Amino acid sequence: MPRLAVWAFGALLPFAAWAADEPAEYRMDEFRAPVPATLAGATVVGPETAYDLWQTGQVAFVDVLPQAPKPAGLPEGTIWHEKKRNSIPGTIWLPNVGYGALAESYHAYFREGLSKATSGDMDHPVLFFCLEDCWMSWNAAKRALEYGYTTVYWLPEGTDGWALWDYPLEEVKPEPEPK
Repeated sequence: MPRLAVWAFGALLPFAAWAADEPAEYRMDEFRAPVPATLAGATVVGPETAYDLWQTGQVAFVDVLPQAPKPAGLPEGTIWHEKKRNSIPGTIWLPNVGYGALAESYHAYFREGLSKATSGDMDHPVLFFCLEDCWMSWNAAKRALEYGYTTVYWLPEGTDGWALWDYPLEEVKPEPEPK
């Protein structure tokens, strides 16, 4: 079948047709892969619904895109530039909290970041995202549910889907990570 025909056929299939099954546990590797269409306990939203929630100003948006650390042992005088992140305006960026296993310092970092984003209210709505087909946001949303957050949204298309709708993006800086 020609490539265009395959793409056209695939474009007609619902998202769930190529989504992964929802696992019982956290995703531990291959974080850039098709994600499930569901997350037990959370509400899965698309970019249009996320935009509506964003416009209310009543939902905390949490970006969990990972960020590579500055390499240790760089020669003196080496210039290191952090990769810029364009994200949803008003977002708190908590990099590296979407891995399947977290060190205790990152659990504390994640909890502190969520508390900051929600003013310490476990019932405050919170929406997690990363990029399209990124398990980091699925893992982070699942973890927030386990921490006791009651109103959790997950945007599987992340900033890729948000940008596709031409919704605004702005450069964000990550919350300082634990050392």
